[in-house]
Amino acid sequence: MDTMKENITILGSTGTIGQNTLAIIAKHRDKYQVFAISANQNVELLERQIIKHLPKYALILDLKKAKYLKNKFHNSDTTILSDKKDLEFISIDNDVDIVMSAIVGSAALLPTLAAIKASKKVLLANKEALVMAGSLMMCEAQINNATILPIDSEHNAIFQCLPADKKNTFIDKIILTASGGPFFNKTIDDMKRANLSEATNHPTWNMGQKISIDSATMMNKALEIIEAHWLFSIPADKIKVIIHPQSIVHSMVYYRDGSVLAQMANPDMKIPIAYGLSYPQRLKSSEMFLDLTDKKFEFFAVDCVKYPSINLAYEVLQEGGTSACIMNAANEIAVDSFIEGRINLTQIYNCVKYTLDNCHFNIADDIETIIDADKQARIISKKYIQKL
Repeated sequence: MDTMKENITILGSTGTIGQNTLAIIAKHRDKYQVFAISANQNVELLERQIIKHLPKYALILDLKKAKYLKNKFHNSDTTILSDKKDLEFISIDNDVDIVMSAIVGSAALLPTLAAIKASKKVLLANKEALVMAGSLMMCEAQINNATILPIDSEHNAIFQCLPADKKNTFIDKIILTASGGPFFNKTIDDMKRANLSEATNHPTWNMGQKISIDSATMMNKALEIIEAHWLFSIPADKIKVIIHPQSIVHSMVYYRDGSVLAQMANPDMKIPIAYGLSYPQRLKSSEMFLDLTDKKFEFFAVDCVKYPSINLAYEVLQEGGTSACIMNAANEIAVDSFIEGRINLTQIYNCVKYTLDNCHFNIADDIETIIDADKQARIISKKYIQKL
């Protein structure tokens, strides 16, 4: 590997974030090279990525597909891996400088935590890992001098609007903007009747299935409230959400003197990804520069009856311990059940609330406790859905 370039591991290279990350790297091969990539099932795209980017390692979690790739690349310089534990291996190798954590869901927890413990620069595009283990991850980052840079457009925006020293001494509150998703102008009854295609038809962002459904229920914003609390050491009562359908203002920071700083850009994930890769410098990443002359800006309060997940986030932060981990696990089970057609969209919240009401919370100070809470929450969520 070229020691003059930064070596990057991309966890989840076949997803939207992973593909955009590779697109940026391809334009800046003088600065970056791909060390390792990983996928869950998409062997066709992973194969094309191996051919184009020549990583040292490529991992796919399907054994049959891994066998196919091993035969395909047996004479190449790319080693094919298939064990889930190898996600951690490709995140902590001494040659790795940057880890892009873009796996969706709780599967990102262990490799992301491993990268933090290995003192890597972690680009965090995954919400769930920090929701599950925020206190533990931030503590390990401090102990191991790891850098965590948020890639979610909202948290990246807040990061850019913070003071140079990143201290929140003069902050009055932070505002997370939300698009409102596909049902902003629809009723609760419309949401109950919604099919999978309608729930994943996001008006401004091109996202994966799970994240799109979370946007439809605004559970994604609930997760982001918890994420913001840990990333920026901001009390829950200073984190607010407003709906901004145009997705141009990605988030804002209110200061106590009345000033409001906002980060604006077209809805293009290449912008926060490039910022994370190059921080504190900036790369040219997007061809879509923002033209304010043809834009309108609208902001609306959140209807917490229609989107009850928002208030749930504040309840979870007040409860502390493993409650956020339980909330996340229940949501993952409920989203899968909606995809399978077993429940309707509004029942996702009901499942999460029921699971929280029927789980015991523990102090989330070690990974074993967090993993156990995740397992227990999934059992209770599945039993709830089976009763429906």
